[in-house]
Amino acid sequence: MAESRELYNTVAPLANVTRLVALIDRAQNRGPGLPGLGCFYGRAGLGKTTAGIYATNTLNACHVEALPFGGLKKLLEMIVTELGLRPRRLIPDLFDQAAQELAVTGRPLIIDEADHILSTKTIEAVRHLHDKSAAPVILMGEELLPHRLQAWERVHGRMLAWVEAEPATSKDVEHLARVYAPGIEIAADLRDEVLNASRASMRYISTNLAAIAEFAAVRGLKRVTRDIWGNHAFHTGEPPTLRRGVVAAAPRRGRAA
Repeated sequence: MAESRELYNTVAPLANVTRLVALIDRAQNRGPGLPGLGCFYGRAGLGKTTAGIYATNTLNACHVEALPFGGLKKLLEMIVTELGLRPRRLIPDLFDQAAQELAVTGRPLIIDEADHILSTKTIEAVRHLHDKSAAPVILMGEELLPHRLQAWERVHGRMLAWVEAEPATSKDVEHLARVYAPGIEIAADLRDEVLNASRASMRYISTNLAAIAEFAAVRGLKRVTRDIWGNHAFHTGEPPTLRRGVVAAAPRRGRAA
C-alpha cells in the first residue's frame, strides 16, 4: 500500500493530474451560491483514474469507483466506507451518513466511472448529496459523459466546470520514463516514437516504457535509442496480426439458439 501511494504521488507533474487538481481547487474555493459539481471527462487511457488517486492522496478526497452493478445502495456503501464509517443497512441511512460526514469534513467526493451511475434514481441522489453537504462532487467518466448528463437538467445545471482530459504530451512521456524506467536514459527519438505508437494514451505509454526498461535490463543497457530498440513492437492497443489463413471469429453475443 505504501509503495502504491508513493507511485501515485510521483505523477504530480502530469498535465491531467494538474487539470483535475485545479478543478477540485476551484470547486472547493467557489464563491457564495455557486454550485460545486464538476465533470472531468475524456477517452479511456488518458490517466483520469491516476489523477483521481493522486487527488485522494494529496487533497484527502473521497474517491470511489462506480460499479456497473449494485445501483444506488452499492454506491452509497462505497462512499460511506471510504469516508471511514461503518455502512448502515438502509439507503436513507446510508445517504444521511455520507451527507453528514461530507458536510462536516468538507472532503471532495470523486466518483470515477460515473458513466455507471446514469440512472435517474442514482444521479439524483448524487445531486442531493452535493446539495445537502455543500461538498465538491467531481464526476469522472468517458468523453460522452457531459452529453449524457444533459438528460438531468438539475444535475447539468449545477456544473461549475467541465474539464476534458487531454492526450499525453512529450513532457508527460519524459516524466513517466522516470517512473517506469528509472535509471535508464531513453533518448528523445525513442520517447517520441513511444508517444506516437501509444496514440498519446497514458496507459499505453506506461506499458511501453516498462517494456523498454525490461529490454535495457536484459541487455545491461543504461541508454536506449530508437536504433537500439530496432523493430521491437510497441503496445498500441491493436490486436496482434493474424497468421495467414486464420480468420477472426465474430464476437459471441448471448447464448446460441
